[in-house]
Amino acid sequence: MVVEVPPHLDDGTPFPTIFWLTCPLAVARIGRLEGSGGVKRMEAKAISDPVFSAELDWAQAEYSDEREARIVDRSGPMPTGGVGGAATGIKCLHAHYAHRAAGRANPVGELVAGWIEPLDCEVPCVSDGAINPSWVGRP
Repeated sequence: MVVEVPPHLDDGTPFPTIFWLTCPLAVARIGRLEGSGGVKRMEAKAISDPVFSAELDWAQAEYSDEREARIVDRSGPMPTGGVGGAATGIKCLHAHYAHRAAGRANPVGELVAGWIEPLDCEVPCVSDGAINPSWVGRP
C-alpha cells in the first residue's frame, strides 16, 4: 500500500514525502475526496477543533523528525515541512493517509481511512510489479 521514499532522490533533490501511497484504489478514492474539497474541510477542522489541531501538529512534527533522522548527506538542499512537505496546513490527503497506513498516528489519515476503507479488492491490484490486468477497482 505504501512505499518508503528516502529524503533525497538519487540525483540529490530533496524529497519531503517519506510515505508514498501506491494502492490504486486508495489513490482513486482519496482523489475524489480531494476533488470535493476534502483538504479545505480538514483545514477548517484543524482551525475549529483544538484536539484535532494538537494531534495534527504532533503528527507533522513526528513526520519531520522521522525524515530528518533518515538524512545521511547534509551537504546540499534539505527537505522541509511536515507530512508531504507542508510548511503549514494540510497539503495532501494521500500523504496523510499513507502516513497512517505506514503505522503512524495521523488524525487526518484516520478520518480519511474511515471514508475510503475497506479497500475491498477481490484480486491483488499489483502483480509482478505492475497493475494486475485482472484487478478492477471499486472506487
